Amino acid sequence: MWNVPNILTIFRIALIPVFLIIYYQPWPDAHFWAAFVYLIAGLTDALDGWVARKFNQFTKFGAFLDPVADKVMVAASLVVIVEDYASWWISIPGLVIISRELVISALREWMAQIGRQEQVKVSNIGKYKTIAQMVAIGGLIWEANTFIVVTATIILYIAFVLTVWSMVEYLRAAWSDLSQVD
Repeated sequence: MWNVPNILTIFRIALIPVFLIIYYQPWPDAHFWAAFVYLIAGLTDALDGWVARKFNQFTKFGAFLDPVADKVMVAASLVVIVEDYASWWISIPGLVIISRELVISALREWMAQIGRQEQVKVSNIGKYKTIAQMVAIGGLIWEANTFIVVTATIILYIAFVLTVWSMVEYLRAAWSDLSQVD
């Protein structure tokens, strides 16, 4: 259980309160440092997956905890961004992204219970969505200047479209099982 990927995942979870505490500090560079912590979390996510694949260090604990760590960091980040920007054009994609994560997590759990988890395995669209949302969230946390905020907002909308698209694809893949009458 205590292999490098799992330690990195636990470290990523520990970064969540650090991120939040830094984000809310009154320092002039607080959002830069919060974005930096967010970047470290994103890099550890990529690194733990690479190490697990490269050295065959997969565990059931890691398979459970890694997506939880990702979803909690994304949700925490989106909540503070929605609060900070206090605008519908950030709130709507934020809510949709968080809602999609809940729906797909529940769908994957249910599909696993019925032995059909292969129908809803991670897709390329889901990977592109994750990359877009990570870049967008990082830029919106940082708030370095107008260019960064506008660019991050545009990328957030790309993530929003990919979020809806991937959710539709996952639901379509599971529809024959979801629509069965007992």
